[in-house]
Amino acid sequence: MAKFIALLLLIACSFGAGYYVGQKPVGTLQATVSDLSKRLAISEETIEGFQQSVKKLSKDALDATMRIERDLRKRQGLLEAKSKLVQAKAGILDRNFPDAAKELADAVAALEPLTKGTQDDPSAEALSDLAASLRQVRLETAMGKSVPMKKLDDLQRRIDQLLNK
Repeated sequence: MAKFIALLLLIACSFGAGYYVGQKPVGTLQATVSDLSKRLAISEETIEGFQQSVKKLSKDALDATMRIERDLRKRQGLLEAKSKLVQAKAGILDRNFPDAAKELADAVAALEPLTKGTQDDPSAEALSDLAASLRQVRLETAMGKSVPMKKLDDLQRRIDQLLNK
């Protein structure tokens, strides 16, 4: 019973402290920090250096987050393209060329956003070449020509290589 009361008291105190801190405007925190720095005789250069390091750290964190998001979108697009390519291979094996051509068009559509706006990415050229190869295979399939499975396997292997980078 004592543990329960202690836990309840702890929760109430943390809630009260959070509520109290939440009621203070942001400027109050900055004023408190500057007041503390004056009391502790911290120089303005030290504070400015600290502010610069915090800005740099937050910029680095934002850049890392953007890079992770870009990589995630690239992986999702590549996985979607691989899925469509596998479905197209099944369509070609079943001699269902219109469906296979549609799946290949969807694979190209999944790769298109990945190739736009990625000039600094070293894999952008590989993605463009892969999309061009898929377009060529789609054209052959749409015309009713049978595409060798080796060529489709090679395209799937290239997608796997891009996924593993």
